[in-house]
Amino acid sequence: MCGIAGWVSYDADLTRRQDVVDAMTGTMACRGPDDSGTWVRTHVALGHRRLAIIDLPGGRQPMTVSTPNGAIAMVYSGEAYNFTELKEELTKLGHTWETDSDTEVVLHGYLQWGDAVVDHLNGMYAFAIWDERDDRLVMIRDRMGIKPFYYYPTRDGVLFGSEPKAILANPLAKKVVDLDGLRELAGFTKRPGWSLWKDMEEVQPGTIVTVSREGIKTRTYWKLDAKQHTDDQETTVARVRELMTDIVHRQLVADVPRCVLLSGGLDSSAVTGLAAAHLAEQGEQLRTFSVDFFGQEENFKPDEMRDTADSPFVRDVAAMVKSAHQDVVLNPAELTDPEVRRAVLRARDIPAGLGDMDTSLYLLFKAIRGESTVALSGESADEVFGGYRWFHDEKAVNADTFPWLAFRTSMMDERSSLYTPELVKKLDVESYIADQYATAVAGVEHLDGESAQEARMRTICHLHLTRFVRMLLDRKDRASMAVGLEVRVPFCDHRLVEYVYNTPWSLKTFDGREKSLLRHATKHVLPDSVRDRVKSPYPSTQDPGYAAALQQQAKEVLAEPRHQVFDLVDRTWAHRASEVDSATMDPAMRIGLDRLLDLYHWIEMYSPELQLA
Repeated sequence: MCGIAGWVSYDADLTRRQDVVDAMTGTMACRGPDDSGTWVRTHVALGHRRLAIIDLPGGRQPMTVSTPNGAIAMVYSGEAYNFTELKEELTKLGHTWETDSDTEVVLHGYLQWGDAVVDHLNGMYAFAIWDERDDRLVMIRDRMGIKPFYYYPTRDGVLFGSEPKAILANPLAKKVVDLDGLRELAGFTKRPGWSLWKDMEEVQPGTIVTVSREGIKTRTYWKLDAKQHTDDQETTVARVRELMTDIVHRQLVADVPRCVLLSGGLDSSAVTGLAAAHLAEQGEQLRTFSVDFFGQEENFKPDEMRDTADSPFVRDVAAMVKSAHQDVVLNPAELTDPEVRRAVLRARDIPAGLGDMDTSLYLLFKAIRGESTVALSGESADEVFGGYRWFHDEKAVNADTFPWLAFRTSMMDERSSLYTPELVKKLDVESYIADQYATAVAGVEHLDGESAQEARMRTICHLHLTRFVRMLLDRKDRASMAVGLEVRVPFCDHRLVEYVYNTPWSLKTFDGREKSLLRHATKHVLPDSVRDRVKSPYPSTQDPGYAAALQQQAKEVLAEPRHQVFDLVDRTWAHRASEVDSATMDPAMRIGLDRLLDLYHWIEMYSPELQLA
């Protein structure tokens, strides 16, 4: 797991711009604290920061291989979980090796198959290859979008990086945010290619972007296809169990300490159970970590999304699998520390406004990094198996919009309420969401003869796997890599995604519950309490001290009446939110205060040019 950056300029001599290349690469130091390297030629510069996971001494980058017609150089971020099999295949084809790293296997895979190397990879990855044989850059991102990847077209080439900050370190990139960028920030639709920053694009998942003297070309190499599912219930459950077992075993491969993120929900508990069983066969005890808040269990009150506290279920799983478990318990002071907020903003490059759900995730990962370098997560199971509550809410399912927006909660309500009336009018977020929804639905492929319900649920699943999940994957990657922790997501293995996506909804819910397939496929490694637990999302603090701290910080922002944040935020709203009773504050208002503070610190840190006309 690493950070990559680069610059292609067909009209310049980049050997004279080493300082800029170093600055771009340096912004990725958090993603790669173990090593740094650059490879610079006249028209190309590649930079790499390394987090050593496999073959600690041998996987240095940029990595090159010579050919009679020029060198091929690569910078690579991620893991190829099937690199051992690929290495055997390539060895039979005549390739020889200097290291034991998966990076070298991917590079030789390109040498053997060209762009078609993607068809051979199982894993999470974002990598760039400069091919001197035809002076072109090839940028490739994994199928599900687990690893981030951005690029910025220039007059004579391109800038690229794992994160926007690497690109913004180059003087050719302008820190401009316009109305189009802000619409998605408020809309929550995950428009394909969106980056917030004007003229900067995201390499879309399952995509190859090629840069040459003729310009930039994009090709999709993977997408969700509709296929007939012919397995019966018993066979389907067995296949999911087989896939999950294989995936977890593959993703435990590392030359550094590993652990699992355990929330006490079905998803993370299933990964924990499978991982613990596998490691026990090798005589190794699994480490698990969870996040909690002081007093949360004792004072927990059911809310619109959470029926139960996590802690009792975490204890049940840890006891069953005999893991070495550690709770990371946080208080309001830690969650509202401005320095922690700025660290999260620096990690994400955007003012996401998720408040304690972002800061607690960052602090959890920071604590884990002191003990482990690799963590497995239950992220994305809800998108794959249909776990969110709105999957099972008739109004949300049949609404003419994204179901997570139709399912009214404080997280989704009034996402524009804090903005000035003038900005709200210019953004016209409702029209933006409607346009994005129409585009997303038009991209769904259906089978002939599908019932109306099956067709609708296929659409709902497609929206989550191509839109919603990408927001959460980006959040998790940025928060973890900000502290040099690699988080792996077994539920995003494309084999599992393809298989379950094409399983009829009636099979996904055959026992009248959410995630029936996962529940039955992994019941052998779950305690009864977790197997029967109702879906509960990532935890959020219920301590009124959190809201009170936000109010005090908002008052400090209000004391700067000329600040640029008030080009975006309605001062009247901010004043009202800072004065209400924190103990009874509406959840939507609390979220609004988090967004206000994110915007304030983001402007302070990035000094963006806001184009609001």
